[in-house]
Amino acid sequence: MNPPWLRPSLADELYGPGQPLDINKFWIILPDNVGHGKSSKPSDGMRMRFPKYDYDDMVEAQHRLLTEGLGITHLRLILGTSMGCMHGFVWGETYPDFASALMPMACEPVELAGLNRMWRQLAINGIEKDPAWQNGNYSGQPVGGLRAAQNLLFVAGSAPLYYQAQYPTRKAAGEFAEKSVAGAIEHLDANDLIYQLDSSRNYNPWPNLERIKAPMMWINSADDFINPRNFTYAEQALKRMPTARFRLIPETADTHGHGTHTWAKFWKQDLSALLARSN
Repeated sequence: MNPPWLRPSLADELYGPGQPLDINKFWIILPDNVGHGKSSKPSDGMRMRFPKYDYDDMVEAQHRLLTEGLGITHLRLILGTSMGCMHGFVWGETYPDFASALMPMACEPVELAGLNRMWRQLAINGIEKDPAWQNGNYSGQPVGGLRAAQNLLFVAGSAPLYYQAQYPTRKAAGEFAEKSVAGAIEHLDANDLIYQLDSSRNYNPWPNLERIKAPMMWINSADDFINPRNFTYAEQALKRMPTARFRLIPETADTHGHGTHTWAKFWKQDLSALLARSN
């Protein structure tokens, strides 16, 4: 599987000559966060004895990677989507002078509560209630629990208009959903997924939004199940972040729900504008 930021829907729009993140002009750093990708995670051997990291820990690890590992003391831009979006708000509050610009996409700067916490908790429960999980000491993946969790992840990331257009019959819709969940399960580890879903438990930048000083372009999508269009947090937050702007990408049959952020064509002009108004 290609790393997300190297997918054609992102890379072909961002990194080429004259594009917003032209690699002939910028150094691009794409870290694997703790608990994800090839970074340290429970499945490396410690299982459920792995330290219970949260988003603050993950941002601190990124900061240490940059400052202690790479000798970098300032970034031109911090751009992140979904979990990376939430990290962007944590970065802006914790290290307000570290980046010249922030571009968080597909999140809200509030405590993870309501339905957003509920589906995550139910996904965790689905794994832990599978007898094959064995308190994290399984010899083979608890497939029933992983399927229950991935079913919820599939729905949370869905795009109603896009899926209706692409899969207009019951047969096509059912086959796509089942194939998508089955394919995703092949790449999951139960303990890793529990940690990933639970790492947002302490996230809540809302009380300290005034600490964010860098110019920010914050973008959400109207068809995002996880961050619904009718929340009023953006309107309230902008009053407390004078350097921030917000845009809601309209829902169409071409947008991708929560995953709209993985298609740079929807927001690369916003990125160019942010870079132009920051330094």
